[in-house]
Amino acid sequence: MKLPKSLITSEQVTAKEKWLGYLLGPAGALLLNAVLATYLNVYYTDVLKLKGLWGGMFLFVFPIISKIVDAFTNVAMGRVIDRTRTKEGKARPWLLLSAILVPVTGILLFTVPESNDTVKVIWVMVSYNLFYSFAYTIFNMSHGLMVPLSTRDGKARGGLSVFNQITTIMMSGILVALLFPMVIMPIIDVDKSSWITLMTIISILALPLTLLEYFFTKERLTEEAGDRTDKTLSFKECAKIIFSDKYMVLIYLYFFVYTVGSCMKNIGLVYYCNYVLGTYNDGRTQMLISVIGGIPMGIGIFAVWPLAKRFGKRTVTMWAFVIYAIGSLICWLFPTNLVIMLIGQFIKNIGGLPCAYVFMALFADCLDHLEWKTGKRVDGNAMSIYNIIAVAMVGIITGVFNLLLFKTGYIEPIEFKAVASADYQAFANAASVIGSRIPQIPLGEIEANAKGIYTVAFRQPDSVKNMFTFAFVGLEVFTGILCALILRFIKVEKTIDKEQEEIKARHEAQSAEAAEIEE
Repeated sequence: MKLPKSLITSEQVTAKEKWLGYLLGPAGALLLNAVLATYLNVYYTDVLKLKGLWGGMFLFVFPIISKIVDAFTNVAMGRVIDRTRTKEGKARPWLLLSAILVPVTGILLFTVPESNDTVKVIWVMVSYNLFYSFAYTIFNMSHGLMVPLSTRDGKARGGLSVFNQITTIMMSGILVALLFPMVIMPIIDVDKSSWITLMTIISILALPLTLLEYFFTKERLTEEAGDRTDKTLSFKECAKIIFSDKYMVLIYLYFFVYTVGSCMKNIGLVYYCNYVLGTYNDGRTQMLISVIGGIPMGIGIFAVWPLAKRFGKRTVTMWAFVIYAIGSLICWLFPTNLVIMLIGQFIKNIGGLPCAYVFMALFADCLDHLEWKTGKRVDGNAMSIYNIIAVAMVGIITGVFNLLLFKTGYIEPIEFKAVASADYQAFANAASVIGSRIPQIPLGEIEANAKGIYTVAFRQPDSVKNMFTFAFVGLEVFTGILCALILRFIKVEKTIDKEQEEIKARHEAQSAEAAEIEE
């Protein structure tokens, strides 16, 4: 099948490519993923009420099993990408397929039918795996390779990495972290139909934007290799090549440690703001944490890359993680003090800037070093290992978090429908306790939403609040220190310029040799 051509024809990275292909193009799928990372578990626990299913084991076991499946599909997708041969590249063509699959499967995640527990379980497991193990794997693998395959120009590659990360920060740090808690969540609360409407709109946005990414990106490294095809290697052979290099091992270890901390933080954010620092969907607490803590991300757009060019990506990131750990420690010591929490979040996110903006450029340097060392380009398989770490940790951390919810005694909110409870106000004015559960705020002060539904959230046991606090701020004290220690040994930048020149010279010599043979 003949694929539509890229609208980028220049041999050098262009402004149009940066703005449309790397900034705007990924926005739809990344927005959907950011919402899911923060709120899908909330939907399962607070809207679908699945926390206690199978004695609390369902929400523990199913994410882990699903991510095992996801790991296999990532390996398969890496193999598929490395074997793909088209004039439009080996990764970009898969963006076209993901443009359709991501919206469809995103909608299925939330349209769980009102039925018995068996039907709900089947729907949740199937829809979750269709999205994460199939649709988003295809998008994420192909999208993730755009920066490494775009150019060997270190300056241009770094710029693309920054633009790429700006989109991620905008989606997760502005829209999801600010707009959702301040405006959207207080409106939709735990109303299922409102969730479905919202997520359908967000899912559909991914279609046109992902097409933008396809048309305004270009795989220059794939084109550089021309028609030359290397022997197809098995995943085992590729893994052996990848893990024979110390820099690849270290970059994966660093990413693993960072991912463990960030996954626990992401899943704990909403619960921490709802029950430790503020009240349920108060529209203020999470917004303040995100605004004050997220300001450094905006500053970082202008500051990080100049610092990385002067001192090196590894050095800047390494010392920044020390600051990251200090900020997390401040938050952990004073988890209920809003002012100190905001100061700590600000400091922590200053420390997180280099990791956010230059990681993919550092990863690309490691891939180039591997090609220089072995003569093999195994981008698809290398990215599949990267994604296996990412998705496996999401599943494992989600499962562990949900098990802790059940074991520590998390109390999910409940709904009252005014239509069915004419005496609700009299009940609310008199009651301060529902069973043994104490509402966060007096029932008489709770207002119904637009559909006449009252949402009542409860005070959590200290064991639950301590768990939320460790998840959101405590764990990253340790992961920040570990990341700094690992980065100390990743010194690929010292020789990468020379290695890239040698790789280019090899390709030119191979092309010249092939031309002589044809003549």
